[in-house]
Amino acid sequence: MSSGSVRKGRGPRPDAEGHMLTLKWVGGSGGYLSLLDQTLLPARVKYLRIRELSVVIDAIRRLAVRGAPAIGVAAAYGVVLGLRETASASAAGARRSFARVKKRLAGSRPTAVNLFWSLDRMEARAGALEEEGASFPELLRGLLDEAIEIHAEDQRLCRAIGRHGQKLLRSGWSVLTHCNAGALATGGMGTALAVIYSAVEKGKKIRVFADETRPLLQGARLTSWELRRAGIDVTVACDNAAASLMGTGQIQCVVVGADRIASNGDVANKIGTYGVAVLAREHDIPFYVAAPSSTFDPHTASGAGIPIEQRASIEVTAGFGTKTAPPGVDVYNPAFDVTPARYVTGFITEQGLLEPPFKRNIARLFRTAATHG
Repeated sequence: MSSGSVRKGRGPRPDAEGHMLTLKWVGGSGGYLSLLDQTLLPARVKYLRIRELSVVIDAIRRLAVRGAPAIGVAAAYGVVLGLRETASASAAGARRSFARVKKRLAGSRPTAVNLFWSLDRMEARAGALEEEGASFPELLRGLLDEAIEIHAEDQRLCRAIGRHGQKLLRSGWSVLTHCNAGALATGGMGTALAVIYSAVEKGKKIRVFADETRPLLQGARLTSWELRRAGIDVTVACDNAAASLMGTGQIQCVVVGADRIASNGDVANKIGTYGVAVLAREHDIPFYVAAPSSTFDPHTASGAGIPIEQRASIEVTAGFGTKTAPPGVDVYNPAFDVTPARYVTGFITEQGLLEPPFKRNIARLFRTAATHG
């Protein structure tokens, strides 16, 4: 890695709504991607100034940027950085370069479908620019404009998800969430946490219980940090405490995000989500999934077809540098699990609440999106 590829930076300030900006493009087509390194939270707030494709890929893989929508936005900016490195002189050269860049980014993480949606959209834009006879500098500028628009769209979608979702919450409720699906996981105010933020904006009194979310503690490290910055009442709960909280009447609703949703409504989300959903059903507590339409995968029929990322054993045996298991022990460390659609009360999307029957209504969601697209 060259000395100029990643630098510390003050990075973008919180947005106008007070939510921390996870990533932002700074400058024109010769600029850089400013990215909050989430591996250091909550102890340190550090922004990276990224100018190379390899560093974007590394940031995605090591979870410096995470959350399906944020990964999609980062990948769009990564396309610009990757093509800029090639400086192709011809349209044919740019086509070959794009294919290589797309393949490298697509291999960074397998589960979050927003990554592939974003890359396909950037590829379509590149094809349109090529047909228009764009020069290489024009191609870069056009692709940067597309990446910025993807980012802006995510901000609008998050706001819409929050607006629709807050209607489901009553003042005085305690809401359980798993992992982090807030501003840190998106280009905007979040998905699951957008519902919380919007409810509080409406004057509702909401308390959040954030599962710690082992083994990387995204709930303890990220969700609680984000909510405290926003002045929202949040309590970190041990993952194993979810049943106790529900059984003693301390939870009235569960809201989580998603990394991929199959066409039948099966949901891939952070490992442990499935268990929370089963517990919610047992205790007659509504279980909502908040996600934009880009997280739905119409090409995957069910959760059985969703690839589940397997992560390094050291995250379990020596997480954050502390040994918690004997050397050489076998480890099962999937990053995600699949919650069957039957446990989902409804999906909170930018178009509103999507309820059962999910297969039919998800298909309708895509027909509506195509009509308005």
